[in-house]
Amino acid sequence: MRIDQRLQTGRFFNYKGHQIFYRSRGTGEALFLIHGFPTSGRDWHKIEAQLAEKFTLYILDMIGFGLSDKPKNYGYSLTDQADLWEVFAEKNGIERAHILAHDYGDTVAQELIARHIMHRRERVQSLDIQSVALLNGGILQGGYRPRFIQKMLASPVGGYLHPFIGKASLRRTFNNIFGKNKATAEEIDDYWEEINYKQGKRVIPKIIQYLHERKKKQTRWENALVNCPVPLLLINGTQDPISGQNIVDLFRKKVPNGEVVELPESGHYPQSEQPEEVLAAYLSWVGRLRS
Repeated sequence: MRIDQRLQTGRFFNYKGHQIFYRSRGTGEALFLIHGFPTSGRDWHKIEAQLAEKFTLYILDMIGFGLSDKPKNYGYSLTDQADLWEVFAEKNGIERAHILAHDYGDTVAQELIARHIMHRRERVQSLDIQSVALLNGGILQGGYRPRFIQKMLASPVGGYLHPFIGKASLRRTFNNIFGKNKATAEEIDDYWEEINYKQGKRVIPKIIQYLHERKKKQTRWENALVNCPVPLLLINGTQDPISGQNIVDLFRKKVPNGEVVELPESGHYPQSEQPEEVLAAYLSWVGRLRS
């Protein structure tokens, strides 16, 4: 689906004076689909129709991503993205929700869990998280292995590198981080069109500072998983060189209350590479929670 077509499927809301694109579909309990870096809510398109039969889906392009505004002078952070989701929930009268997240979105979810724990302890009314499912992401330090280009973009010289980011470099990266089922040429075109929309590649060095933010807030965000008060699931493509088998092994060691589903043929984008398997794993898990 091209950008002009996708724009017709959703709407915008205002966040700090910026326009944030979102889509909603389905019936049932609220499910927040939180995308990863550097892509957008489009990442869920292969599984959202089936999820919409069970849930009311809320699919945002977070600020700096996809079809949302990408302000040049903005303090991008994972904490701010969590604020964005809370503002969205409040604006739309959403009091409770399930979460399904991927990659960068996993850490946004971890921040939302940390707030949920604190608010429960202080008996403050806030978004009531019902369950959390995570796909490949840097959720535990020591198991996360960012690519060289990520480290360079997050370095002091990163601001000078965005002119060299292009569709060809995206294709090389995705070929390396996908598993058995590679992204097609058409998919790469769609990914790149959204990344580059509204001069998006110029803000990538600012957004990718999340690598440093993760290290600074490691204890808070790992404790959110260890002490997660709601059902927690990790669905992981173990062929992922960034956050694959190493993350699975650490998760089993550090988060004994979480469940794990391994997908040995998938890499970093299991919802795109093996959508049927991801959908089956998630719906089976949620079904058990409801029974």
